[in-house]
Amino acid sequence: MLLTRLLKSATFRLTLTYLGIFSLSAMALLAFLYESSVNFMEQQTRETIDAEIKGFEEQFLQRGLRGLKEVVSFRADPERNRGGVYLLVDHNGRRIAGNLIRWPEAVSENEDGTIRFTFTREGPDGQLERRQALARAFVVQGRFRLLVGRDVEMRVAVQRLLTNTILLGGGLMIVLGVLGGFVLARATLSRLEGINRATKLIMQGELSRRIQLEGSEDEFDELAQNLNQMLDRIEELVRAMREVTDNIAHDLRTPLTRMRSRIEVALMGRLDAGQARELLEETMREADGLIQTFDALLAIARAQSGAVQAEWEEVDLAEIARDVHELYEPLAEDKEVSLALEADAPVRVRGHRQLIAQALANLVDNAVKYTPQGGRVWIRAQDGELALLEVRDNGPGIPPADRKRALERFVRLDPERSAPGNGLGLALVDAVARLHRARLTLDDNRPGLAVRIAFPKASRPRSKAARPGTAPRSDATAPAP
Repeated sequence: MLLTRLLKSATFRLTLTYLGIFSLSAMALLAFLYESSVNFMEQQTRETIDAEIKGFEEQFLQRGLRGLKEVVSFRADPERNRGGVYLLVDHNGRRIAGNLIRWPEAVSENEDGTIRFTFTREGPDGQLERRQALARAFVVQGRFRLLVGRDVEMRVAVQRLLTNTILLGGGLMIVLGVLGGFVLARATLSRLEGINRATKLIMQGELSRRIQLEGSEDEFDELAQNLNQMLDRIEELVRAMREVTDNIAHDLRTPLTRMRSRIEVALMGRLDAGQARELLEETMREADGLIQTFDALLAIARAQSGAVQAEWEEVDLAEIARDVHELYEPLAEDKEVSLALEADAPVRVRGHRQLIAQALANLVDNAVKYTPQGGRVWIRAQDGELALLEVRDNGPGIPPADRKRALERFVRLDPERSAPGNGLGLALVDAVARLHRARLTLDDNRPGLAVRIAFPKASRPRSKAARPGTAPRSDATAPAP
């Protein structure tokens, strides 16, 4: 089973592929070196033969046949030159001088006139041995033949050694490569098995399971670390989804129960016209609240998916701030809260006007809602390196530990969830900020809260951006102006 997995592993196949390419390259290089070495030694032998022939020709021209015989005899002396092969014969083939007994029969003849043959001679230990030679023959005075050659047995042995070495080295290289492929595949499978075991347990529901790091800081550790971070994020999202589900059940169950109770009372037929009308009006208000909740969820989904990017245009944040100020000024007056505006010069960015207005309206709605009677709320739109929208108040503020959590859907800082709202307003603000690649920050206003959305001057649509570091506090989803 393990052997089958190793043979089927991508690492083993990759190792074999690399081994095949490397082996072919190495064999081609060794073949080239072998051919070059053989040709070099062959050329050296031929040059040596040509030099000796030239010397014999000079001796013959100077001293005649007698002198040529003496030189051949001198060069054929095994004590002086064991590498030379010489034979001088007459027209009948009788030996005159040299270290060969008779004229050899050529085994092969080359294009340049050289011949290859084998001969027998007495070795250093007195034993006869067969040797190979490369020689050239020519006629002297039309009656005599002279054979001049070199013993190439040593060269043939070197060639044979090179061939055996190349074959042995190539075979050893292949064997070691295959073994190395098994070792690498086994090591890789061992690491992957750990990852696979962890992922199977995670798929079975153990979301807290994580992939163990080996501490080698290699690609597998990097992969495991990234997977662990992804699993952390998935676990966080699952936990948040469970909380969202619980909160939805809580927030929708109560108004739906009240609506059903009112309908049951109306169906009893014991109410006069005025009471029935009042009951229907309360039921409509409950239905409007539910519709507002689902509208907020849809708006958040649109912002997070980036589906509204095609509707982007150049918008003036100062104009949006003035519209929101005008919308909420009566509400602030009813609460006896001062609502100030600082938005004189145009502040232009590219974005979705309705979503930006919705986000600003949510922030102002929160500020007015939580600012006590006699308090003050500021709306500011300012141009600079970044286009800034800011809402400040001198209400109770948000503790630093709760600011990040306030961005989540259906999250209310009121543990009893008795305050009005659905817990979706700030989730929408966060989604709009991320869609516009804006930075959402939260600071203390001492007292109160200062919420800022800093838009880039050349804002581009992006559906999936990084979550800003902080978030404002409340849960209201106000209507867009």
